[in-house]
Amino acid sequence: APLRTQAGVYCNVRPYGPITAVRCMPCLPYSQNKPKFNIDPKTGHIHSEMNSPGIQMAYANRLFLKMVHETGAVGRVAMKPTQAMEDGINAGLHAWLIQGTKFEVGRKYAVDPFEEHRENIEKIIALLPPDFKAGMENWSGRIEQHISDTNYGLLLWDLIDHQKCIVLATDLDGDRLTDLMADVSDPLRHFGGKLAKHLGQDVDMAKVWSDMGYTTGNGRDMTSVMHRMTGPAIHEQTLGSADAMLLRLLDGDESMGGTKQPYDPRIHFVLIRDAYLDANQGNEKLRKWLDEALATFDKVYSAQRPGFIEGYKALKEAIKPWGN
Repeated sequence: APLRTQAGVYCNVRPYGPITAVRCMPCLPYSQNKPKFNIDPKTGHIHSEMNSPGIQMAYANRLFLKMVHETGAVGRVAMKPTQAMEDGINAGLHAWLIQGTKFEVGRKYAVDPFEEHRENIEKIIALLPPDFKAGMENWSGRIEQHISDTNYGLLLWDLIDHQKCIVLATDLDGDRLTDLMADVSDPLRHFGGKLAKHLGQDVDMAKVWSDMGYTTGNGRDMTSVMHRMTGPAIHEQTLGSADAMLLRLLDGDESMGGTKQPYDPRIHFVLIRDAYLDANQGNEKLRKWLDEALATFDKVYSAQRPGFIEGYKALKEAIKPWGN
């Protein structure tokens, strides 16, 4: 969290299928300051200290509203303003930002979080640029304010119904929401297969899923972009799955006795493509080369997924290096 704060990161945007999560960062509702962490030996009470950057919260809220305005997607606010002070401040910043705009708010929080925390929120507002809300008077769209927990169920409905939406959440809830976005399609496909079998049908659920217009896979192709207050956005990908795959390779059994599929590195190709296009806007020659490289990757990995070493060799032989 301190490194992200120093880099000016204010949110993480993750689009997947019809849903885009805008995750305030860093905004962690748990201990961030190890030297301040302590347990009282007499009572067992845990003491911790947080330092959530309110300015970054304001920037994340503004980006969320901008995306809702520009895309026409439903905007969902996933906060718990009545249970967490940080969520109250975050929701209050959101309430302040939509003042004087053309956004329509459907479901509303029972208490206006801006009025509830006005004195503290105005301390953050005083630190923002004077023109922070410039142009927002013409922004419009549909906003739904939900208690954060509700969005887990709503996310399922939105995915099933192809409802385009953008969800604004804190770091913790945003992490859980993006995990669900990544993981839920496999069990939905599995359930579809069981339902088809119950009805006496033998179907290829991957094909059915695609034929029905769904685009989400297993989350390995979910892009992740860190937005900063100044400077270019950072395209990133956590490498937990890659680490696990390397450990399996070192153990000598990548498939773990046939229980695991080979690693799918597509996300790295997607992120490399996005990052280079961001840094070289208007370079159609580069776009064409990157698109062809991604198409080659999909061809190599489209049928039975190769092992890591075999896949690397096949890609190296098939992709012509840039400039050659």
